Amino acid sequence: MSPFALTKSNPLSIRVGIGVDAHRRIEGWPLYLGGILIPVSFGLAAHSDGDVISHAILDALLGAANMGDKGELFPDTDPQYKDIRSTVLLERAMQLLRKSGYAVQNIDISVMCEEPRLMQYRESMKVALATALDIGIDRISVKATTLEGLGFTGRNEGIAAIATVLIEREDRR
Repeated sequence: MSPFALTKSNPLSIRVGIGVDAHRRIEGWPLYLGGILIPVSFGLAAHSDGDVISHAILDALLGAANMGDKGELFPDTDPQYKDIRSTVLLERAMQLLRKSGYAVQNIDISVMCEEPRLMQYRESMKVALATALDIGIDRISVKATTLEGLGFTGRNEGIAAIATVLIEREDRR
């Protein structure tokens, strides 16, 4: 057997995950993004709080650790997750990753929306996400872009996010 073959005793020490999430805009609902409440007149339709940033990070973390996806661990058919804050789901996922020996090295998030403009909220989002994940704020990057009128986000029908994470096994040898 090759010394580079992956086995239970020789797992990958560095792993990358990508997560994507999108939700439809709904007037009159609260808008949570990156773990904070954004003061606007609309929110995002979802079983939980609809935080597309947290959801994308959640799937990226679970994917990197080969632990499935958010729908498997936190199904929208389970009433205990109705209206749950997505930062709580991030906390639970991080507990699972830590039990498996992984630490987050960095997270990079891109949010696609026409409104609201997110620059003024980015630092607060980074603090909320770092707190939920129990990592340093310097390990999180949050960026936002419009899609210049293209697609559902460009028509202001919803918001989407893409997250990339790098995790590392803490017990590297």
